[in-house]
Amino acid sequence: MTNVNITASPRSEFGKGASRRIRRGGQIPAVLYGTDTTLMHVTLPEHELNLALRKPRVVLNIAFDGQTFLTKPRDIQRDPVRLNLEHLDLLVISKQEAALRSDYADAVAQVRAAAEEAGLDFSMVMQSWEESVANGELPLDAVGHAVADAKEKAIEQATAAAAAGVTEDAAAAAGALAAVTPTEPVAAAE
Repeated sequence: MTNVNITASPRSEFGKGASRRIRRGGQIPAVLYGTDTTLMHVTLPEHELNLALRKPRVVLNIAFDGQTFLTKPRDIQRDPVRLNLEHLDLLVISKQEAALRSDYADAVAQVRAAAEEAGLDFSMVMQSWEESVANGELPLDAVGHAVADAKEKAIEQATAAAAAGVTEDAAAAAGALAAVTPTEPVAAAE
């Protein structure tokens, strides 16, 4: 499931110093905004947020001020060296969009499991599946077609690599033979 519940606290201090104090306290400064929603400055627990952001297409259920907002990460700012979270922008989304994100994440998990089961590279299967879904050729839950397509591509690549390997081996053998075989006739020993 890609829905994660997180409780937010209000944020009243702003600026670099205030943000550093918030981060030292194990919280991350964040902003909630969206259509029909006023801009809200909040802080979120760092550990829970880091775990949640590892999930594909995560939907964060932010409990704040007596309400629960369905949100998706819009902008994640990290320290360029340590990769620690520094700030997060969250966009309020509708229940329909949250359901679509959840369905997509479930389908990605199925693609990963099918790729591992077939012994294929996940990124190759995922690329094939995403292309088919984006072109409207497949619904989200048609994982089997993506795995079969990825198997075909893997066989084609292996065949091409084997053919290229044979020609490289033949060229290397011919080069080695040319190095050993003299180009001028050897004078007969008298």
